[in-house]
Parts: sequence; C-alpha cells; structure tokens
Amino acid sequence: MKKVAIVMGSDSDLPVVEKAADTLRRYQVPFEMHIFSAHRTPEEARAFAQGAREAGIGVIIAAAGKAAHLAGALAANTTLPIIGIPLKSTVLDGVDALLSTVQMPSGIPVATVAIDGAVNAALLSMEILALSDETLAAALEQTRAEETARVLEKNAAIEAKYNNN
Repeated sequence: MKKVAIVMGSDSDLPVVEKAADTLRRYQVPFEMHIFSAHRTPEEARAFAQGAREAGIGVIIAAAGKAAHLAGALAANTTLPIIGIPLKSTVLDGVDALLSTVQMPSGIPVATVAIDGAVNAALLSMEILALSDETLAAALEQTRAEETARVLEKNAAIEAKYNNN
C-alpha cells in the first residue's frame, strides 16, 4: 500500500494533524510526517514533493495556517493528490488559511477540507488509496455502515421519546 505523507508548516500544527495520524493508524494505513514551510524552507518542501512518488507516497496531506501556501507549493511540484487542511489561527479564525488553500489556480489542484479538518483529510486520503486497495475500501464501507447504524439508533430513541405523545 502507498503511504500518506502528512506535512505541516510548523510544529505548532501538530495538535490538529495528530488527528489525521490517529485516523490513519486506526485503519493501519502507513504514513510519515514532516515539517516543511512554503516560506521558510521552500527548497526542502519542493525537493520533498518532487521525490514523494518515488518514496512510495500516494497522497500528501498539507496543513498550514494564515497565508497557508504549503499545499499549493507542494502541488506545484508533484502530480500526486494533495489535500489541504487550513488551520485556525488567532487572527481570522482560519478563514485566511481556508481561502489561501482553496483558491488554487487552474492546473494546480488542491483538495481542501474544513478548517482544522484533519480527520476528513485522513479519510479522503484513504478513499483515494482505496481506489486500488479492496481491503481498505471494505474497511471504510464498514465504518460508514456502523456510523449509519449509530445515527439510526439515536433517531429511534428520539422518535420514541418525542413522537408518541
């Protein structure tokens, strides 16, 4: 199975991206983590992106806040799928990062999840990998079925309590 690379712009992003790592671990999807900055280590970020496919990586998750150019900088240097996680900051609550991540120019796509949406970034990366991995696809389908059952159980309890007046 190909690996997922999780790249963050700073170690202060770790509390959010750890949620992606935990999700990948739960499904036994191999991953690696790095800190590269689009602005402070542009050469290293570029070299990483250019060598990612040869390193066995299938999807890159890039988390950054404020100007949030990391996902775009990586996407400019690889044709691997990039999933951007815009991170909440104290200034504009992550809206700045969201707009920086989602507004990519034509030809350089970056999939973008919600602000601080690390779990969805991990799930989307696994859905991409599951295109060629039936075991992973089945595990994701099982999780969806379990989540559906939990919601329907809660719905039944609410209906029983409030709809039988």
